[in-house]
Amino acid sequence: MASTRDRAIHPGLYLGEEIEARGMTQSEIARRMERSVQVINEVVCGHEAISNETALGLQRVLGTPASVWLNLQSMYDLARVRLDSD
Repeated sequence: MASTRDRAIHPGLYLGEEIEARGMTQSEIARRMERSVQVINEVVCGHEAISNETALGLQRVLGTPASVWLNLQSMYDLARVRLDSD
């Protein structure tokens, strides 16, 4: 079984879970953040990184500090580099 050290979890997974837990949709989050649904979907699907702008929008809409989202992204990026170098 792989440990958390053996994999990288994209922060979009956490975002998707948070959206679902709040009974919201990606469309609603996007509208409230004044971003496109495509941007939110790309993050949730793990195809796009959480940018500073997105982190600030999530802070405004969800109340989760931007630093949390950016730290999740940074940890993911570091894990990917470690996995790719093994």
